[in-house]
Amino acid sequence: MLFPPNLSELIDDKHPVKIVSNIIDGLDIKNLIKTYKPGGTSSYHPKMLLKVLIYGYLSNIYSSRKMEQALKENIHFMWLSAMSRPDHNTLNRFRSERLKGEVKAIFTQIVLLLEKEGLVSLETTFVDGTKIEANANRYTFVWGRAIKKHQLRIAEQLEELWNYAESVAKEELQNTENIDFKEIDSEKVTQTIDKINEVLKDKKIPSKVRQKLNYANKNWANNLDKYKKQQAILQARNSYSKTDTDATFMRMKEDHMRNGQLKAAYNLQISTNKQFILHYSIHPNPTDTKTLESHLKGFEDSYHKVPKELVADAGYGSEENYNLLKNKKIKSYVKYNYFRKDQKSGQITTSQNNPKLAKIRERVFKLLNTKKGIKLRKQRCHDVEPVFAELKHNKNFKRFMLRGKTKVEVEIGILAIAHNLKKMAKAA
Repeated sequence: MLFPPNLSELIDDKHPVKIVSNIIDGLDIKNLIKTYKPGGTSSYHPKMLLKVLIYGYLSNIYSSRKMEQALKENIHFMWLSAMSRPDHNTLNRFRSERLKGEVKAIFTQIVLLLEKEGLVSLETTFVDGTKIEANANRYTFVWGRAIKKHQLRIAEQLEELWNYAESVAKEELQNTENIDFKEIDSEKVTQTIDKINEVLKDKKIPSKVRQKLNYANKNWANNLDKYKKQQAILQARNSYSKTDTDATFMRMKEDHMRNGQLKAAYNLQISTNKQFILHYSIHPNPTDTKTLESHLKGFEDSYHKVPKELVADAGYGSEENYNLLKNKKIKSYVKYNYFRKDQKSGQITTSQNNPKLAKIRERVFKLLNTKKGIKLRKQRCHDVEPVFAELKHNKNFKRFMLRGKTKVEVEIGILAIAHNLKKMAKAA
């Protein structure tokens, strides 16, 4: 052999790496290019970096360091990069910074291409969720209940100190405004402790009380400020991790020790059709019920329409969700909690407390038992569930590499693109 081989000749035209390259070459990425400074130059073209990341995730390589190594050793990566060798820092910066806010549009372009090719339909979607572990320390819990408990304890101890001060310095405090100890903040704590110290400074009081006042003066205001910041991070959640404050502690299905251990995680929701991912969204809610409205809004934002039919399990069968789907004129093939029981008995479980929900269940029960309903219920098990099996077991994607909701959304976007292109390559 006189000359080194052309790498392209060593790779079959139907190999997934060539599918990735061809599809990415045809995408409009002008918005991604705009993220670079005007007049600035990059050593590597964004499309090449995008190809490397997508093919990395397609090949179960999620670490930027391992991708860097593959660019030196693997002919598919070498061909894809035209022998360029971006280092792991370049790949990671591109993934975590450049793709923020851009990956969903790229994903949507690919889904629309799949629809054009007749590989998917946006008319019928199968929705389900799974929890994926966050890149966070397992023992960095911050609990909403604990914050409230600590706040209440400070309020109680402050009231005890105030009552003690009144008992030994009643005259000095008689013209003081009444304090609402149920509503305290760092400023009120500081003012109250200063007032107590002022009236007790010349009094003989037990050393324990003086020590408590000194401790309160040094710590309580700062602690309350800390709890206030923690509550702002929590918002409507009950917990978060200090190492990834967007992640919530959840019980995972993959609990091999069976000890109910909680892990910082995200709830990934996907809509599928023919085992292709049509839409994805990330949520802090441990349960699926409250994710549907936000998930559907994201679908509508991407495609400027909603599906005509939506199929999901009983985890989504709430009155709010049924009304949401009805208002959007989406046929709701969504089970409710007592559906199996009703199937066996042939009677619909009713609730005297909620006649509206009983009527909804009656309508849904009939729809689920039509020929179309039975077909879609069976199809759901073979459509959305195998996608999670592919992502978590075959691709072994059980933990995010990046931290923070925005970066996690980028990562799941790359994974979803990789999944769809792998299926597209199989169909070629």
